[in-house]
Amino acid sequence: MLDVYGSTITGLGAYRPAHCVGNEELAQLTSVTPDWIVDRTGIQTRHHASPDEDIVTMSVEACGKALAMADVDTADVDLLILATSTRLQRIPGAAAQIASRLGIPSAGAFDVNAVCAGFTYSLANASNAVRLGDARNALVVGAERTSDLINKDTPDTYVIFGDGAGAAVVSRSERADIGPSVWGSDGGRHAVLETRIFDDGNEYVAMDGPLVYKWSTATMPKVARQACERAGVAMSDVAWFVPHQANRRIIDTLTRVLGFADDQVSRDVIHTGNTSAASVPLALTRLRETGKTTPGDLVLLLGFGAGLTYAGQIVRMP
Repeated sequence: MLDVYGSTITGLGAYRPAHCVGNEELAQLTSVTPDWIVDRTGIQTRHHASPDEDIVTMSVEACGKALAMADVDTADVDLLILATSTRLQRIPGAAAQIASRLGIPSAGAFDVNAVCAGFTYSLANASNAVRLGDARNALVVGAERTSDLINKDTPDTYVIFGDGAGAAVVSRSERADIGPSVWGSDGGRHAVLETRIFDDGNEYVAMDGPLVYKWSTATMPKVARQACERAGVAMSDVAWFVPHQANRRIIDTLTRVLGFADDQVSRDVIHTGNTSAASVPLALTRLRETGKTTPGDLVLLLGFGAGLTYAGQIVRMP
């Protein structure tokens, strides 16, 4: 008979590249103005990685901070999951390299490409592994270098995306502090947000912004309510809403539809931009770092984007 444990987040960590890019800098490279960027996206700054800040390097930094907060030794980590969609080297996956650089001796390690829902997908898998006894502690990291895949000639994507990494330690617990995941996909709409080969022969992100807005604002409220229902909590019990930081218009619409107050919602997108799989852990970590959350707060996580993929779950803050 299987032993079933609880799972909880015990540590969080974030890494943002040193180069902080303001709207004025991007406006000089594109056909849009700083005011246009703010009006359309709500973003004021984002970070672009240097050549030395690759997926592995950024992940190691974020994971190290999460392990330090959790006070978990690397020898006690049995699983590492990396959520990323922007690593240009396809083979091998980067998770094993991250584990090795951290000094984790023999953890299971694999990559997940669910794009903007990557972290919430990976968190669900890590929680399941811990609960079933496959891992005592699991590291989940979302890391992206979207700046490698954006084109200044398409400003609607160029001004939105940023780079970074966010990580969480998932540990065995007597309580189920990570609720069941509500996840799904709609592959028939994959062309709404994907990479394509452009006329210059390079691969860049191509996005139909209006369709992404319509799909996410129509679909995600139901997912959010189902995540609460499966976790056995009411929406009114949720202290914080941390959606994928796609853009401020989507976040504001979801906030209004779900009935959250403005001061219950993460808007890390203003300072970090859209970092795809890194956006949820980066936003979650900033809430803790700024002292806005207290241990035990219930948080609704909602990841959604290219694929189309989505996943939501209720977690308790460490």
